[in-house]
Amino acid sequence: MDSRVSELFGSGSGQKSGCQGVGSNVSSGNGFGMSSKKCLKNAKKAKSRSSRNSKPSNNPPYLPPANLPPEAEEGNIEYKLKLIDPTQYRFEHLATQMKWRLQEGRGEAVYQIGVDDNGMLVGLSEEDLRSSLKTLGRMAEKVGADITILREREVDHDADIPRKIAEVLIRKVPDDQQFLDLRVAVLGNVDSGKSTLLGVLTQGELDNGRGRARLNLFRHLHEIQTGRTSSISFEILGFNSKGEVVNYSESRTAEEICESASKMITFIDLAGHHKYLKTTIFGLTSYCPDFAMLVVSANTGIAGTTREHLGLAMALKVPIFIVVSKVDLCKRETVERTVRQLERILKQPGCNKVPLVVSTADDAVTAAQQFAQSPSITPIFTVSSVSGESLNLLKVFFNIIPPLSNSKEQEELMQQLTEFQVDEIYTVPDVGTVVGGTLYSGICREGEQLVVGPTDSGQFLKLTVCSIQRNRSACRVLRAGQAATLALDTFDRSLLRKGMVMVSPEMNPTICWLFEAEIVLLFHAKTFHKGFQVTVHVGNIRQTATVKAVHGKEELRTGEKAVVCFKFIKHPEYLKVGAKLLFREGATKGIGQVTKLQPVSQSQPSQSEEEDEA
Repeated sequence: MDSRVSELFGSGSGQKSGCQGVGSNVSSGNGFGMSSKKCLKNAKKAKSRSSRNSKPSNNPPYLPPANLPPEAEEGNIEYKLKLIDPTQYRFEHLATQMKWRLQEGRGEAVYQIGVDDNGMLVGLSEEDLRSSLKTLGRMAEKVGADITILREREVDHDADIPRKIAEVLIRKVPDDQQFLDLRVAVLGNVDSGKSTLLGVLTQGELDNGRGRARLNLFRHLHEIQTGRTSSISFEILGFNSKGEVVNYSESRTAEEICESASKMITFIDLAGHHKYLKTTIFGLTSYCPDFAMLVVSANTGIAGTTREHLGLAMALKVPIFIVVSKVDLCKRETVERTVRQLERILKQPGCNKVPLVVSTADDAVTAAQQFAQSPSITPIFTVSSVSGESLNLLKVFFNIIPPLSNSKEQEELMQQLTEFQVDEIYTVPDVGTVVGGTLYSGICREGEQLVVGPTDSGQFLKLTVCSIQRNRSACRVLRAGQAATLALDTFDRSLLRKGMVMVSPEMNPTICWLFEAEIVLLFHAKTFHKGFQVTVHVGNIRQTATVKAVHGKEELRTGEKAVVCFKFIKHPEYLKVGAKLLFREGATKGIGQVTKLQPVSQSQPSQSEEEDEA
């Protein structure tokens, strides 16, 4: 890890910036999004553009390359040269192939028409293209899906008759009725317009300029009075099989939205104020977001916790894109200055991002595909929640963006034993104790017998899952990677705490007081040494730990690496080797990975404590 990442986590908001690149792998295939080198080159050319007040161009800068990568056997992207009057046998084969691609994309597939299997952009005449699209529509109807033409392009040929290629999105609700659900963490400085933007997207009504759109998102009275988010809230935005927005403008309940949507975007609205930083970190580490949306106010630019939030997302390897809000309050020059400021930070050493300013629907399609495929691409949108400017581009982006995990990885997770992370605990009248969190692995059903722990003494207690809700609607089966709330009926709430896990009785969970981690000290004012106490974040775990040893060194300074032994001071925790770790204490911040556990039996914690004290 580049030591310059520490600059992004400086002790004050005025520190210079720098960060670490983010890695993510998805199914192969570039669409019309160009090869990586060409995309980087063209994205750099876009840095001087402002997306505000820009007009769609007939010749956008993102042109198809001479060739695409060869078609991959796996993944949800399919190349088809032409689909004209296939025989019945051929049609059945094509429909079966489409089912496979939809399964690979967990309900979504992208077809490139006019492209050969080796990636060559051949193109079709207008008549052949229309005929091919008609056949594609019949195939989609056969498998119970809908098609949406994302874009059409002319291929540069010397032929007298223009030849075109088309990119088509195929979407259906999966056979198990489990719609595709992507989680997006919303970051940004206080007063940057995060909650207002989410209110406009999910409620379907523009803001009045005084924060009316955000009122439905707040959970506490003091949030309504101050206009500042202090807790974690969840909002949903759906898209149906035709790519149309499904939100509260036409649906009265979340259950109606879930019934109509084939794809769901769940926004995790996090706090922007620095005093709620521990809540923001908990949201990033515990809820396992697929992406992060950093909201920056156009009139104030990069201020307050913006740099810190950007650094947190990148340190945790969460792919991030940026939304510049409140462009209606500023002159065009001010918006351009804010975008240039963002581009400078993203390009700095240690960050190495390529900003891609989105100003047209075509840019939004390219941004969605390249963002999921290349860890270096960072789309930038400029929007207004009052005038509605460019909000449609953001919706196009959300509609097209693919999941980071394919069906094979999802299937492997579901084959494992059940493990549910407890993030929230409630007491609901007439229901009983309810826990909220994310199913990390396995499958959870109504009536299932699980054990929850560890308690302060390191024990696991039996319980029964009475009912399940996803996105505020009833659900019978919960699958790996999905977030939900589980009703536990008569289980005593006082026995639960955040950071616990609910696992299958067959699992032999490893609990520990002591563990080792390979860390990088991002920022520390003095020296980091034995005896230092920090707050450790590992997934849904948040607890104070003491540094018991720094292997190979007496002390650490900013930017240095080491293997450190930590000891929890309150109670043992359930940990896994390889888990990402983030720790903080005042201005001190660091990240790392758990490398070794020292498991204890249920009778050992008190003994180990006595030995340490001795």
